[in-house]
Order: sequence, then structure tokens, then C-alpha cells
Amino acid sequence: MAKREIAGLAIALAAGAAMSVTSVQAYEFGGPAQAVQPGVNLGNNSAAAPPPGVYMIEQFISYQSRLVGPGAPNVNNSATTVDANMITGVLLFVPGWTFLGASYDAVLVQPYGVGGAGAPIGQMKAGLHNTYIIPAELSWKLGDSGFYVKAGLGVSIPDGTIQGANGLNSIGNPWWSFVPQLSFSYLKDGWNLTLISQYETNTKNTITNYKSGDVLDVAFIATKAIGKWTLGPVGYYVGQVTNDTSSAFYHNAINVNRYNVWAAGGLVGYNFGPAQLNVWMVDEFSANASGPAGSVTQGVKFFASLNYRIWAPDEPVTPKRPQFYSK
Repeated sequence: MAKREIAGLAIALAAGAAMSVTSVQAYEFGGPAQAVQPGVNLGNNSAAAPPPGVYMIEQFISYQSRLVGPGAPNVNNSATTVDANMITGVLLFVPGWTFLGASYDAVLVQPYGVGGAGAPIGQMKAGLHNTYIIPAELSWKLGDSGFYVKAGLGVSIPDGTIQGANGLNSIGNPWWSFVPQLSFSYLKDGWNLTLISQYETNTKNTITNYKSGDVLDVAFIATKAIGKWTLGPVGYYVGQVTNDTSSAFYHNAINVNRYNVWAAGGLVGYNFGPAQLNVWMVDEFSANASGPAGSVTQGVKFFASLNYRIWAPDEPVTPKRPQFYSK
């Protein structure tokens, strides 16, 4: 499989493996993280579509962090730690269809996570997070310029492990999330210069009627393929851009109104031929939250993904021309 084809597999990571890791976050009290985990899109992703086929992405995520913000708890002036690990399976379907001049694909993501917070929270969570689907992505190639544009809509379905009086004692979210996304890439001479923007909006918690605010997530990729290797810097910004809306369940108290997190790091990838391995790490060097009980995690994330094609359509058979012989 060509290097460009393998790199294109990472497009499915735009589905974002959701990682529900904290017991106190910049969301509803006890609420998990975003439906699309910041940083998951950095795995040599791009706006280009891979060749027709069915692709598999196996991903591992580890997050070591602490809580910061005006509502962040601590013990003896030590910040509360939040750690998490997650494995995710992603299926990318590329049927070879075109619509409005764009290549079509669809994505299915199922994450499983384990996470916990230290004292004074002292809580552990484990289970399935919400299934995440992108029923349609469209990728346009802009001639021979090397530029690509991709648009899609992701949906987080509240079918994960949901427990507790407010539905937030485990990994799943008791609400729907809708995530329109728009990506731009320049892919030429081994370069991958990509910007991926996602805007997440949530419905109310079906148990408490609390509604978490909308979140903007922008990822930046600048990698270079050199032989079988891929190297380069990556980073992201994620921030809550609208306020939470509380409910009678919490006596109309608000957890957090806004937060901002900036992260930067690097990626290393290797093309084995039938599969591409990518690893990347980012440091959240800046994080802040507002609101009387507002807090957000700040730490280091490590990602590893293995991308490969599990099915490809048969190559078209070229009719043979009859051969004539003369003596």
C-alpha cells in the first residue's frame, strides 16, 4: 500500500475517540470530557480521502494530568491528579462514491476507558464511552494544487456505561453531542500541513436537564515524510465558547462558564507497508477555567495508533485484446 494511502487512514481519527476521564471537569458536575478528545486528530491526519476500502484504526491513549482553575480541589497545597487510559477501535468505510465532486466516507468509533482522580475526590471509573459515528464525510481535492478540503458531521450517541443519580458515575454521557467539522490540508512533496476544526454542541443531560456549553477544538499538524518515516510538530487549542445552562437538579448552580487549553508536541510515524504506526505526545502548556466551581485538566497526553486496510475492492479487469498471428 502506498505511503499516501496509509497516511490517509488517519482520516478516521477525525471521528475522535472519546475519552471520559475525569470526575471534575469543565463540564457538568462529575461530567466527562468532550465527545471528541482533544489531540486525537493529530495522528498524521489530513483532509484527503484514502482509496476505496474498509480500514481499521487501533488506538491507545494515556493522559496524566492535574486539575486547575478556581474550583480545583487540592490537599495540602497539592493539586488533584487525574489519570486515564483508553483503547479505541475505529472503522472507516470508503465505498468509492462521489457526491458534489467530493469523495465520501463514513466512520464508526467505540472507545473503552479507565480513569480516576486522586484525593480529595478519590474516584475511579471504567466502562464503554458513547459510540461516536460520522455518517458522512466529504473530501474535495482542489485540482493538482496539493490542497484538500473536508467537511463532516459527527454524532455521539448516549449508549455508553451510564450510572448514578445524575448519570455521571461512570464513563458514558447521558446526552447527545453533535460535532460538525471542517479540515484544510496541503499535501505535496511529503508535506502534511493540516488544520482541523470541530465545534461540539450538546443536548441536555436526560437525567438532570443540565446543559454543558459548546466547545471549539482546533488541531494543527505540520509533518514531513522522509522515506518510511514521518516527523513533525503537532498541537491543538480547545475551549468552551458558550456558557453552561443549569437546572433545578443543581439548584441552578453553574459548574463552569468557560475554559481554554493550549497544547503542543511532536509526532513520529513509520510506514511498514501494509500498516502505518504513529505515536505522538503533547504537553498542555496553558490551561484556565472560569466559574465558581470551574476546573479543567492540564497535563501530558500520549497517543499511539496502528492503521491498516482490512478490505479492498477487486481491481477492475482489463479486457485482453485478441492476438493475431501471421506467418
